[in-house]
Amino acid sequence: MRIISGMYGGRVIPVSTQLKARPTTDKAKEALFNILNNEVDYEEITVLDLFSGTGNISFEFASRGVLRISAVDIRFEHVKFIQKVAEQFKMPIKTYKADVFQFLKNASIPYQLVFADPPYEDTDYELLYEAIKTSKIVESKGMLIIEHGPHTVLEHKPEHVSTRKYGKVNFSFFEF
Repeated sequence: MRIISGMYGGRVIPVSTQLKARPTTDKAKEALFNILNNEVDYEEITVLDLFSGTGNISFEFASRGVLRISAVDIRFEHVKFIQKVAEQFKMPIKTYKADVFQFLKNASIPYQLVFADPPYEDTDYELLYEAIKTSKIVESKGMLIIEHGPHTVLEHKPEHVSTRKYGKVNFSFFEF
């Protein structure tokens, strides 16, 4: 896994084979952040990374200057790995070992940008979208990005802005 840009750009972070996660590909991640470069001021936003897995997206946001990042994953080994890397590089990432849906029910602090990358095949995207929307975790005028496979369709949601496709990786963008 590689950090693409920012203060840690080019750094390779070895990922343990014990982690059961599918990190966003470098190609798709680079495309995503090329879009975000024109949309956000990294030093001014707060980020919530749901289903954070290896922490790939959180690390990229931290490298680009985001000062408050929360990473949520249900697997202890994922949270431990993210904490270890964040401490090693002194990244401002707070981790939560939690079921994302339970986290959303109890969340009280909104974020300007929420990124969700659930397991492609095991996720009810309609349920996830509604849980995020109902939780009010996305600030007013904030952005939600859901990563999904090619067979998931979210364009019918009223807050949908666009969907970008990079091979089998799709990002659906929403504004609240």
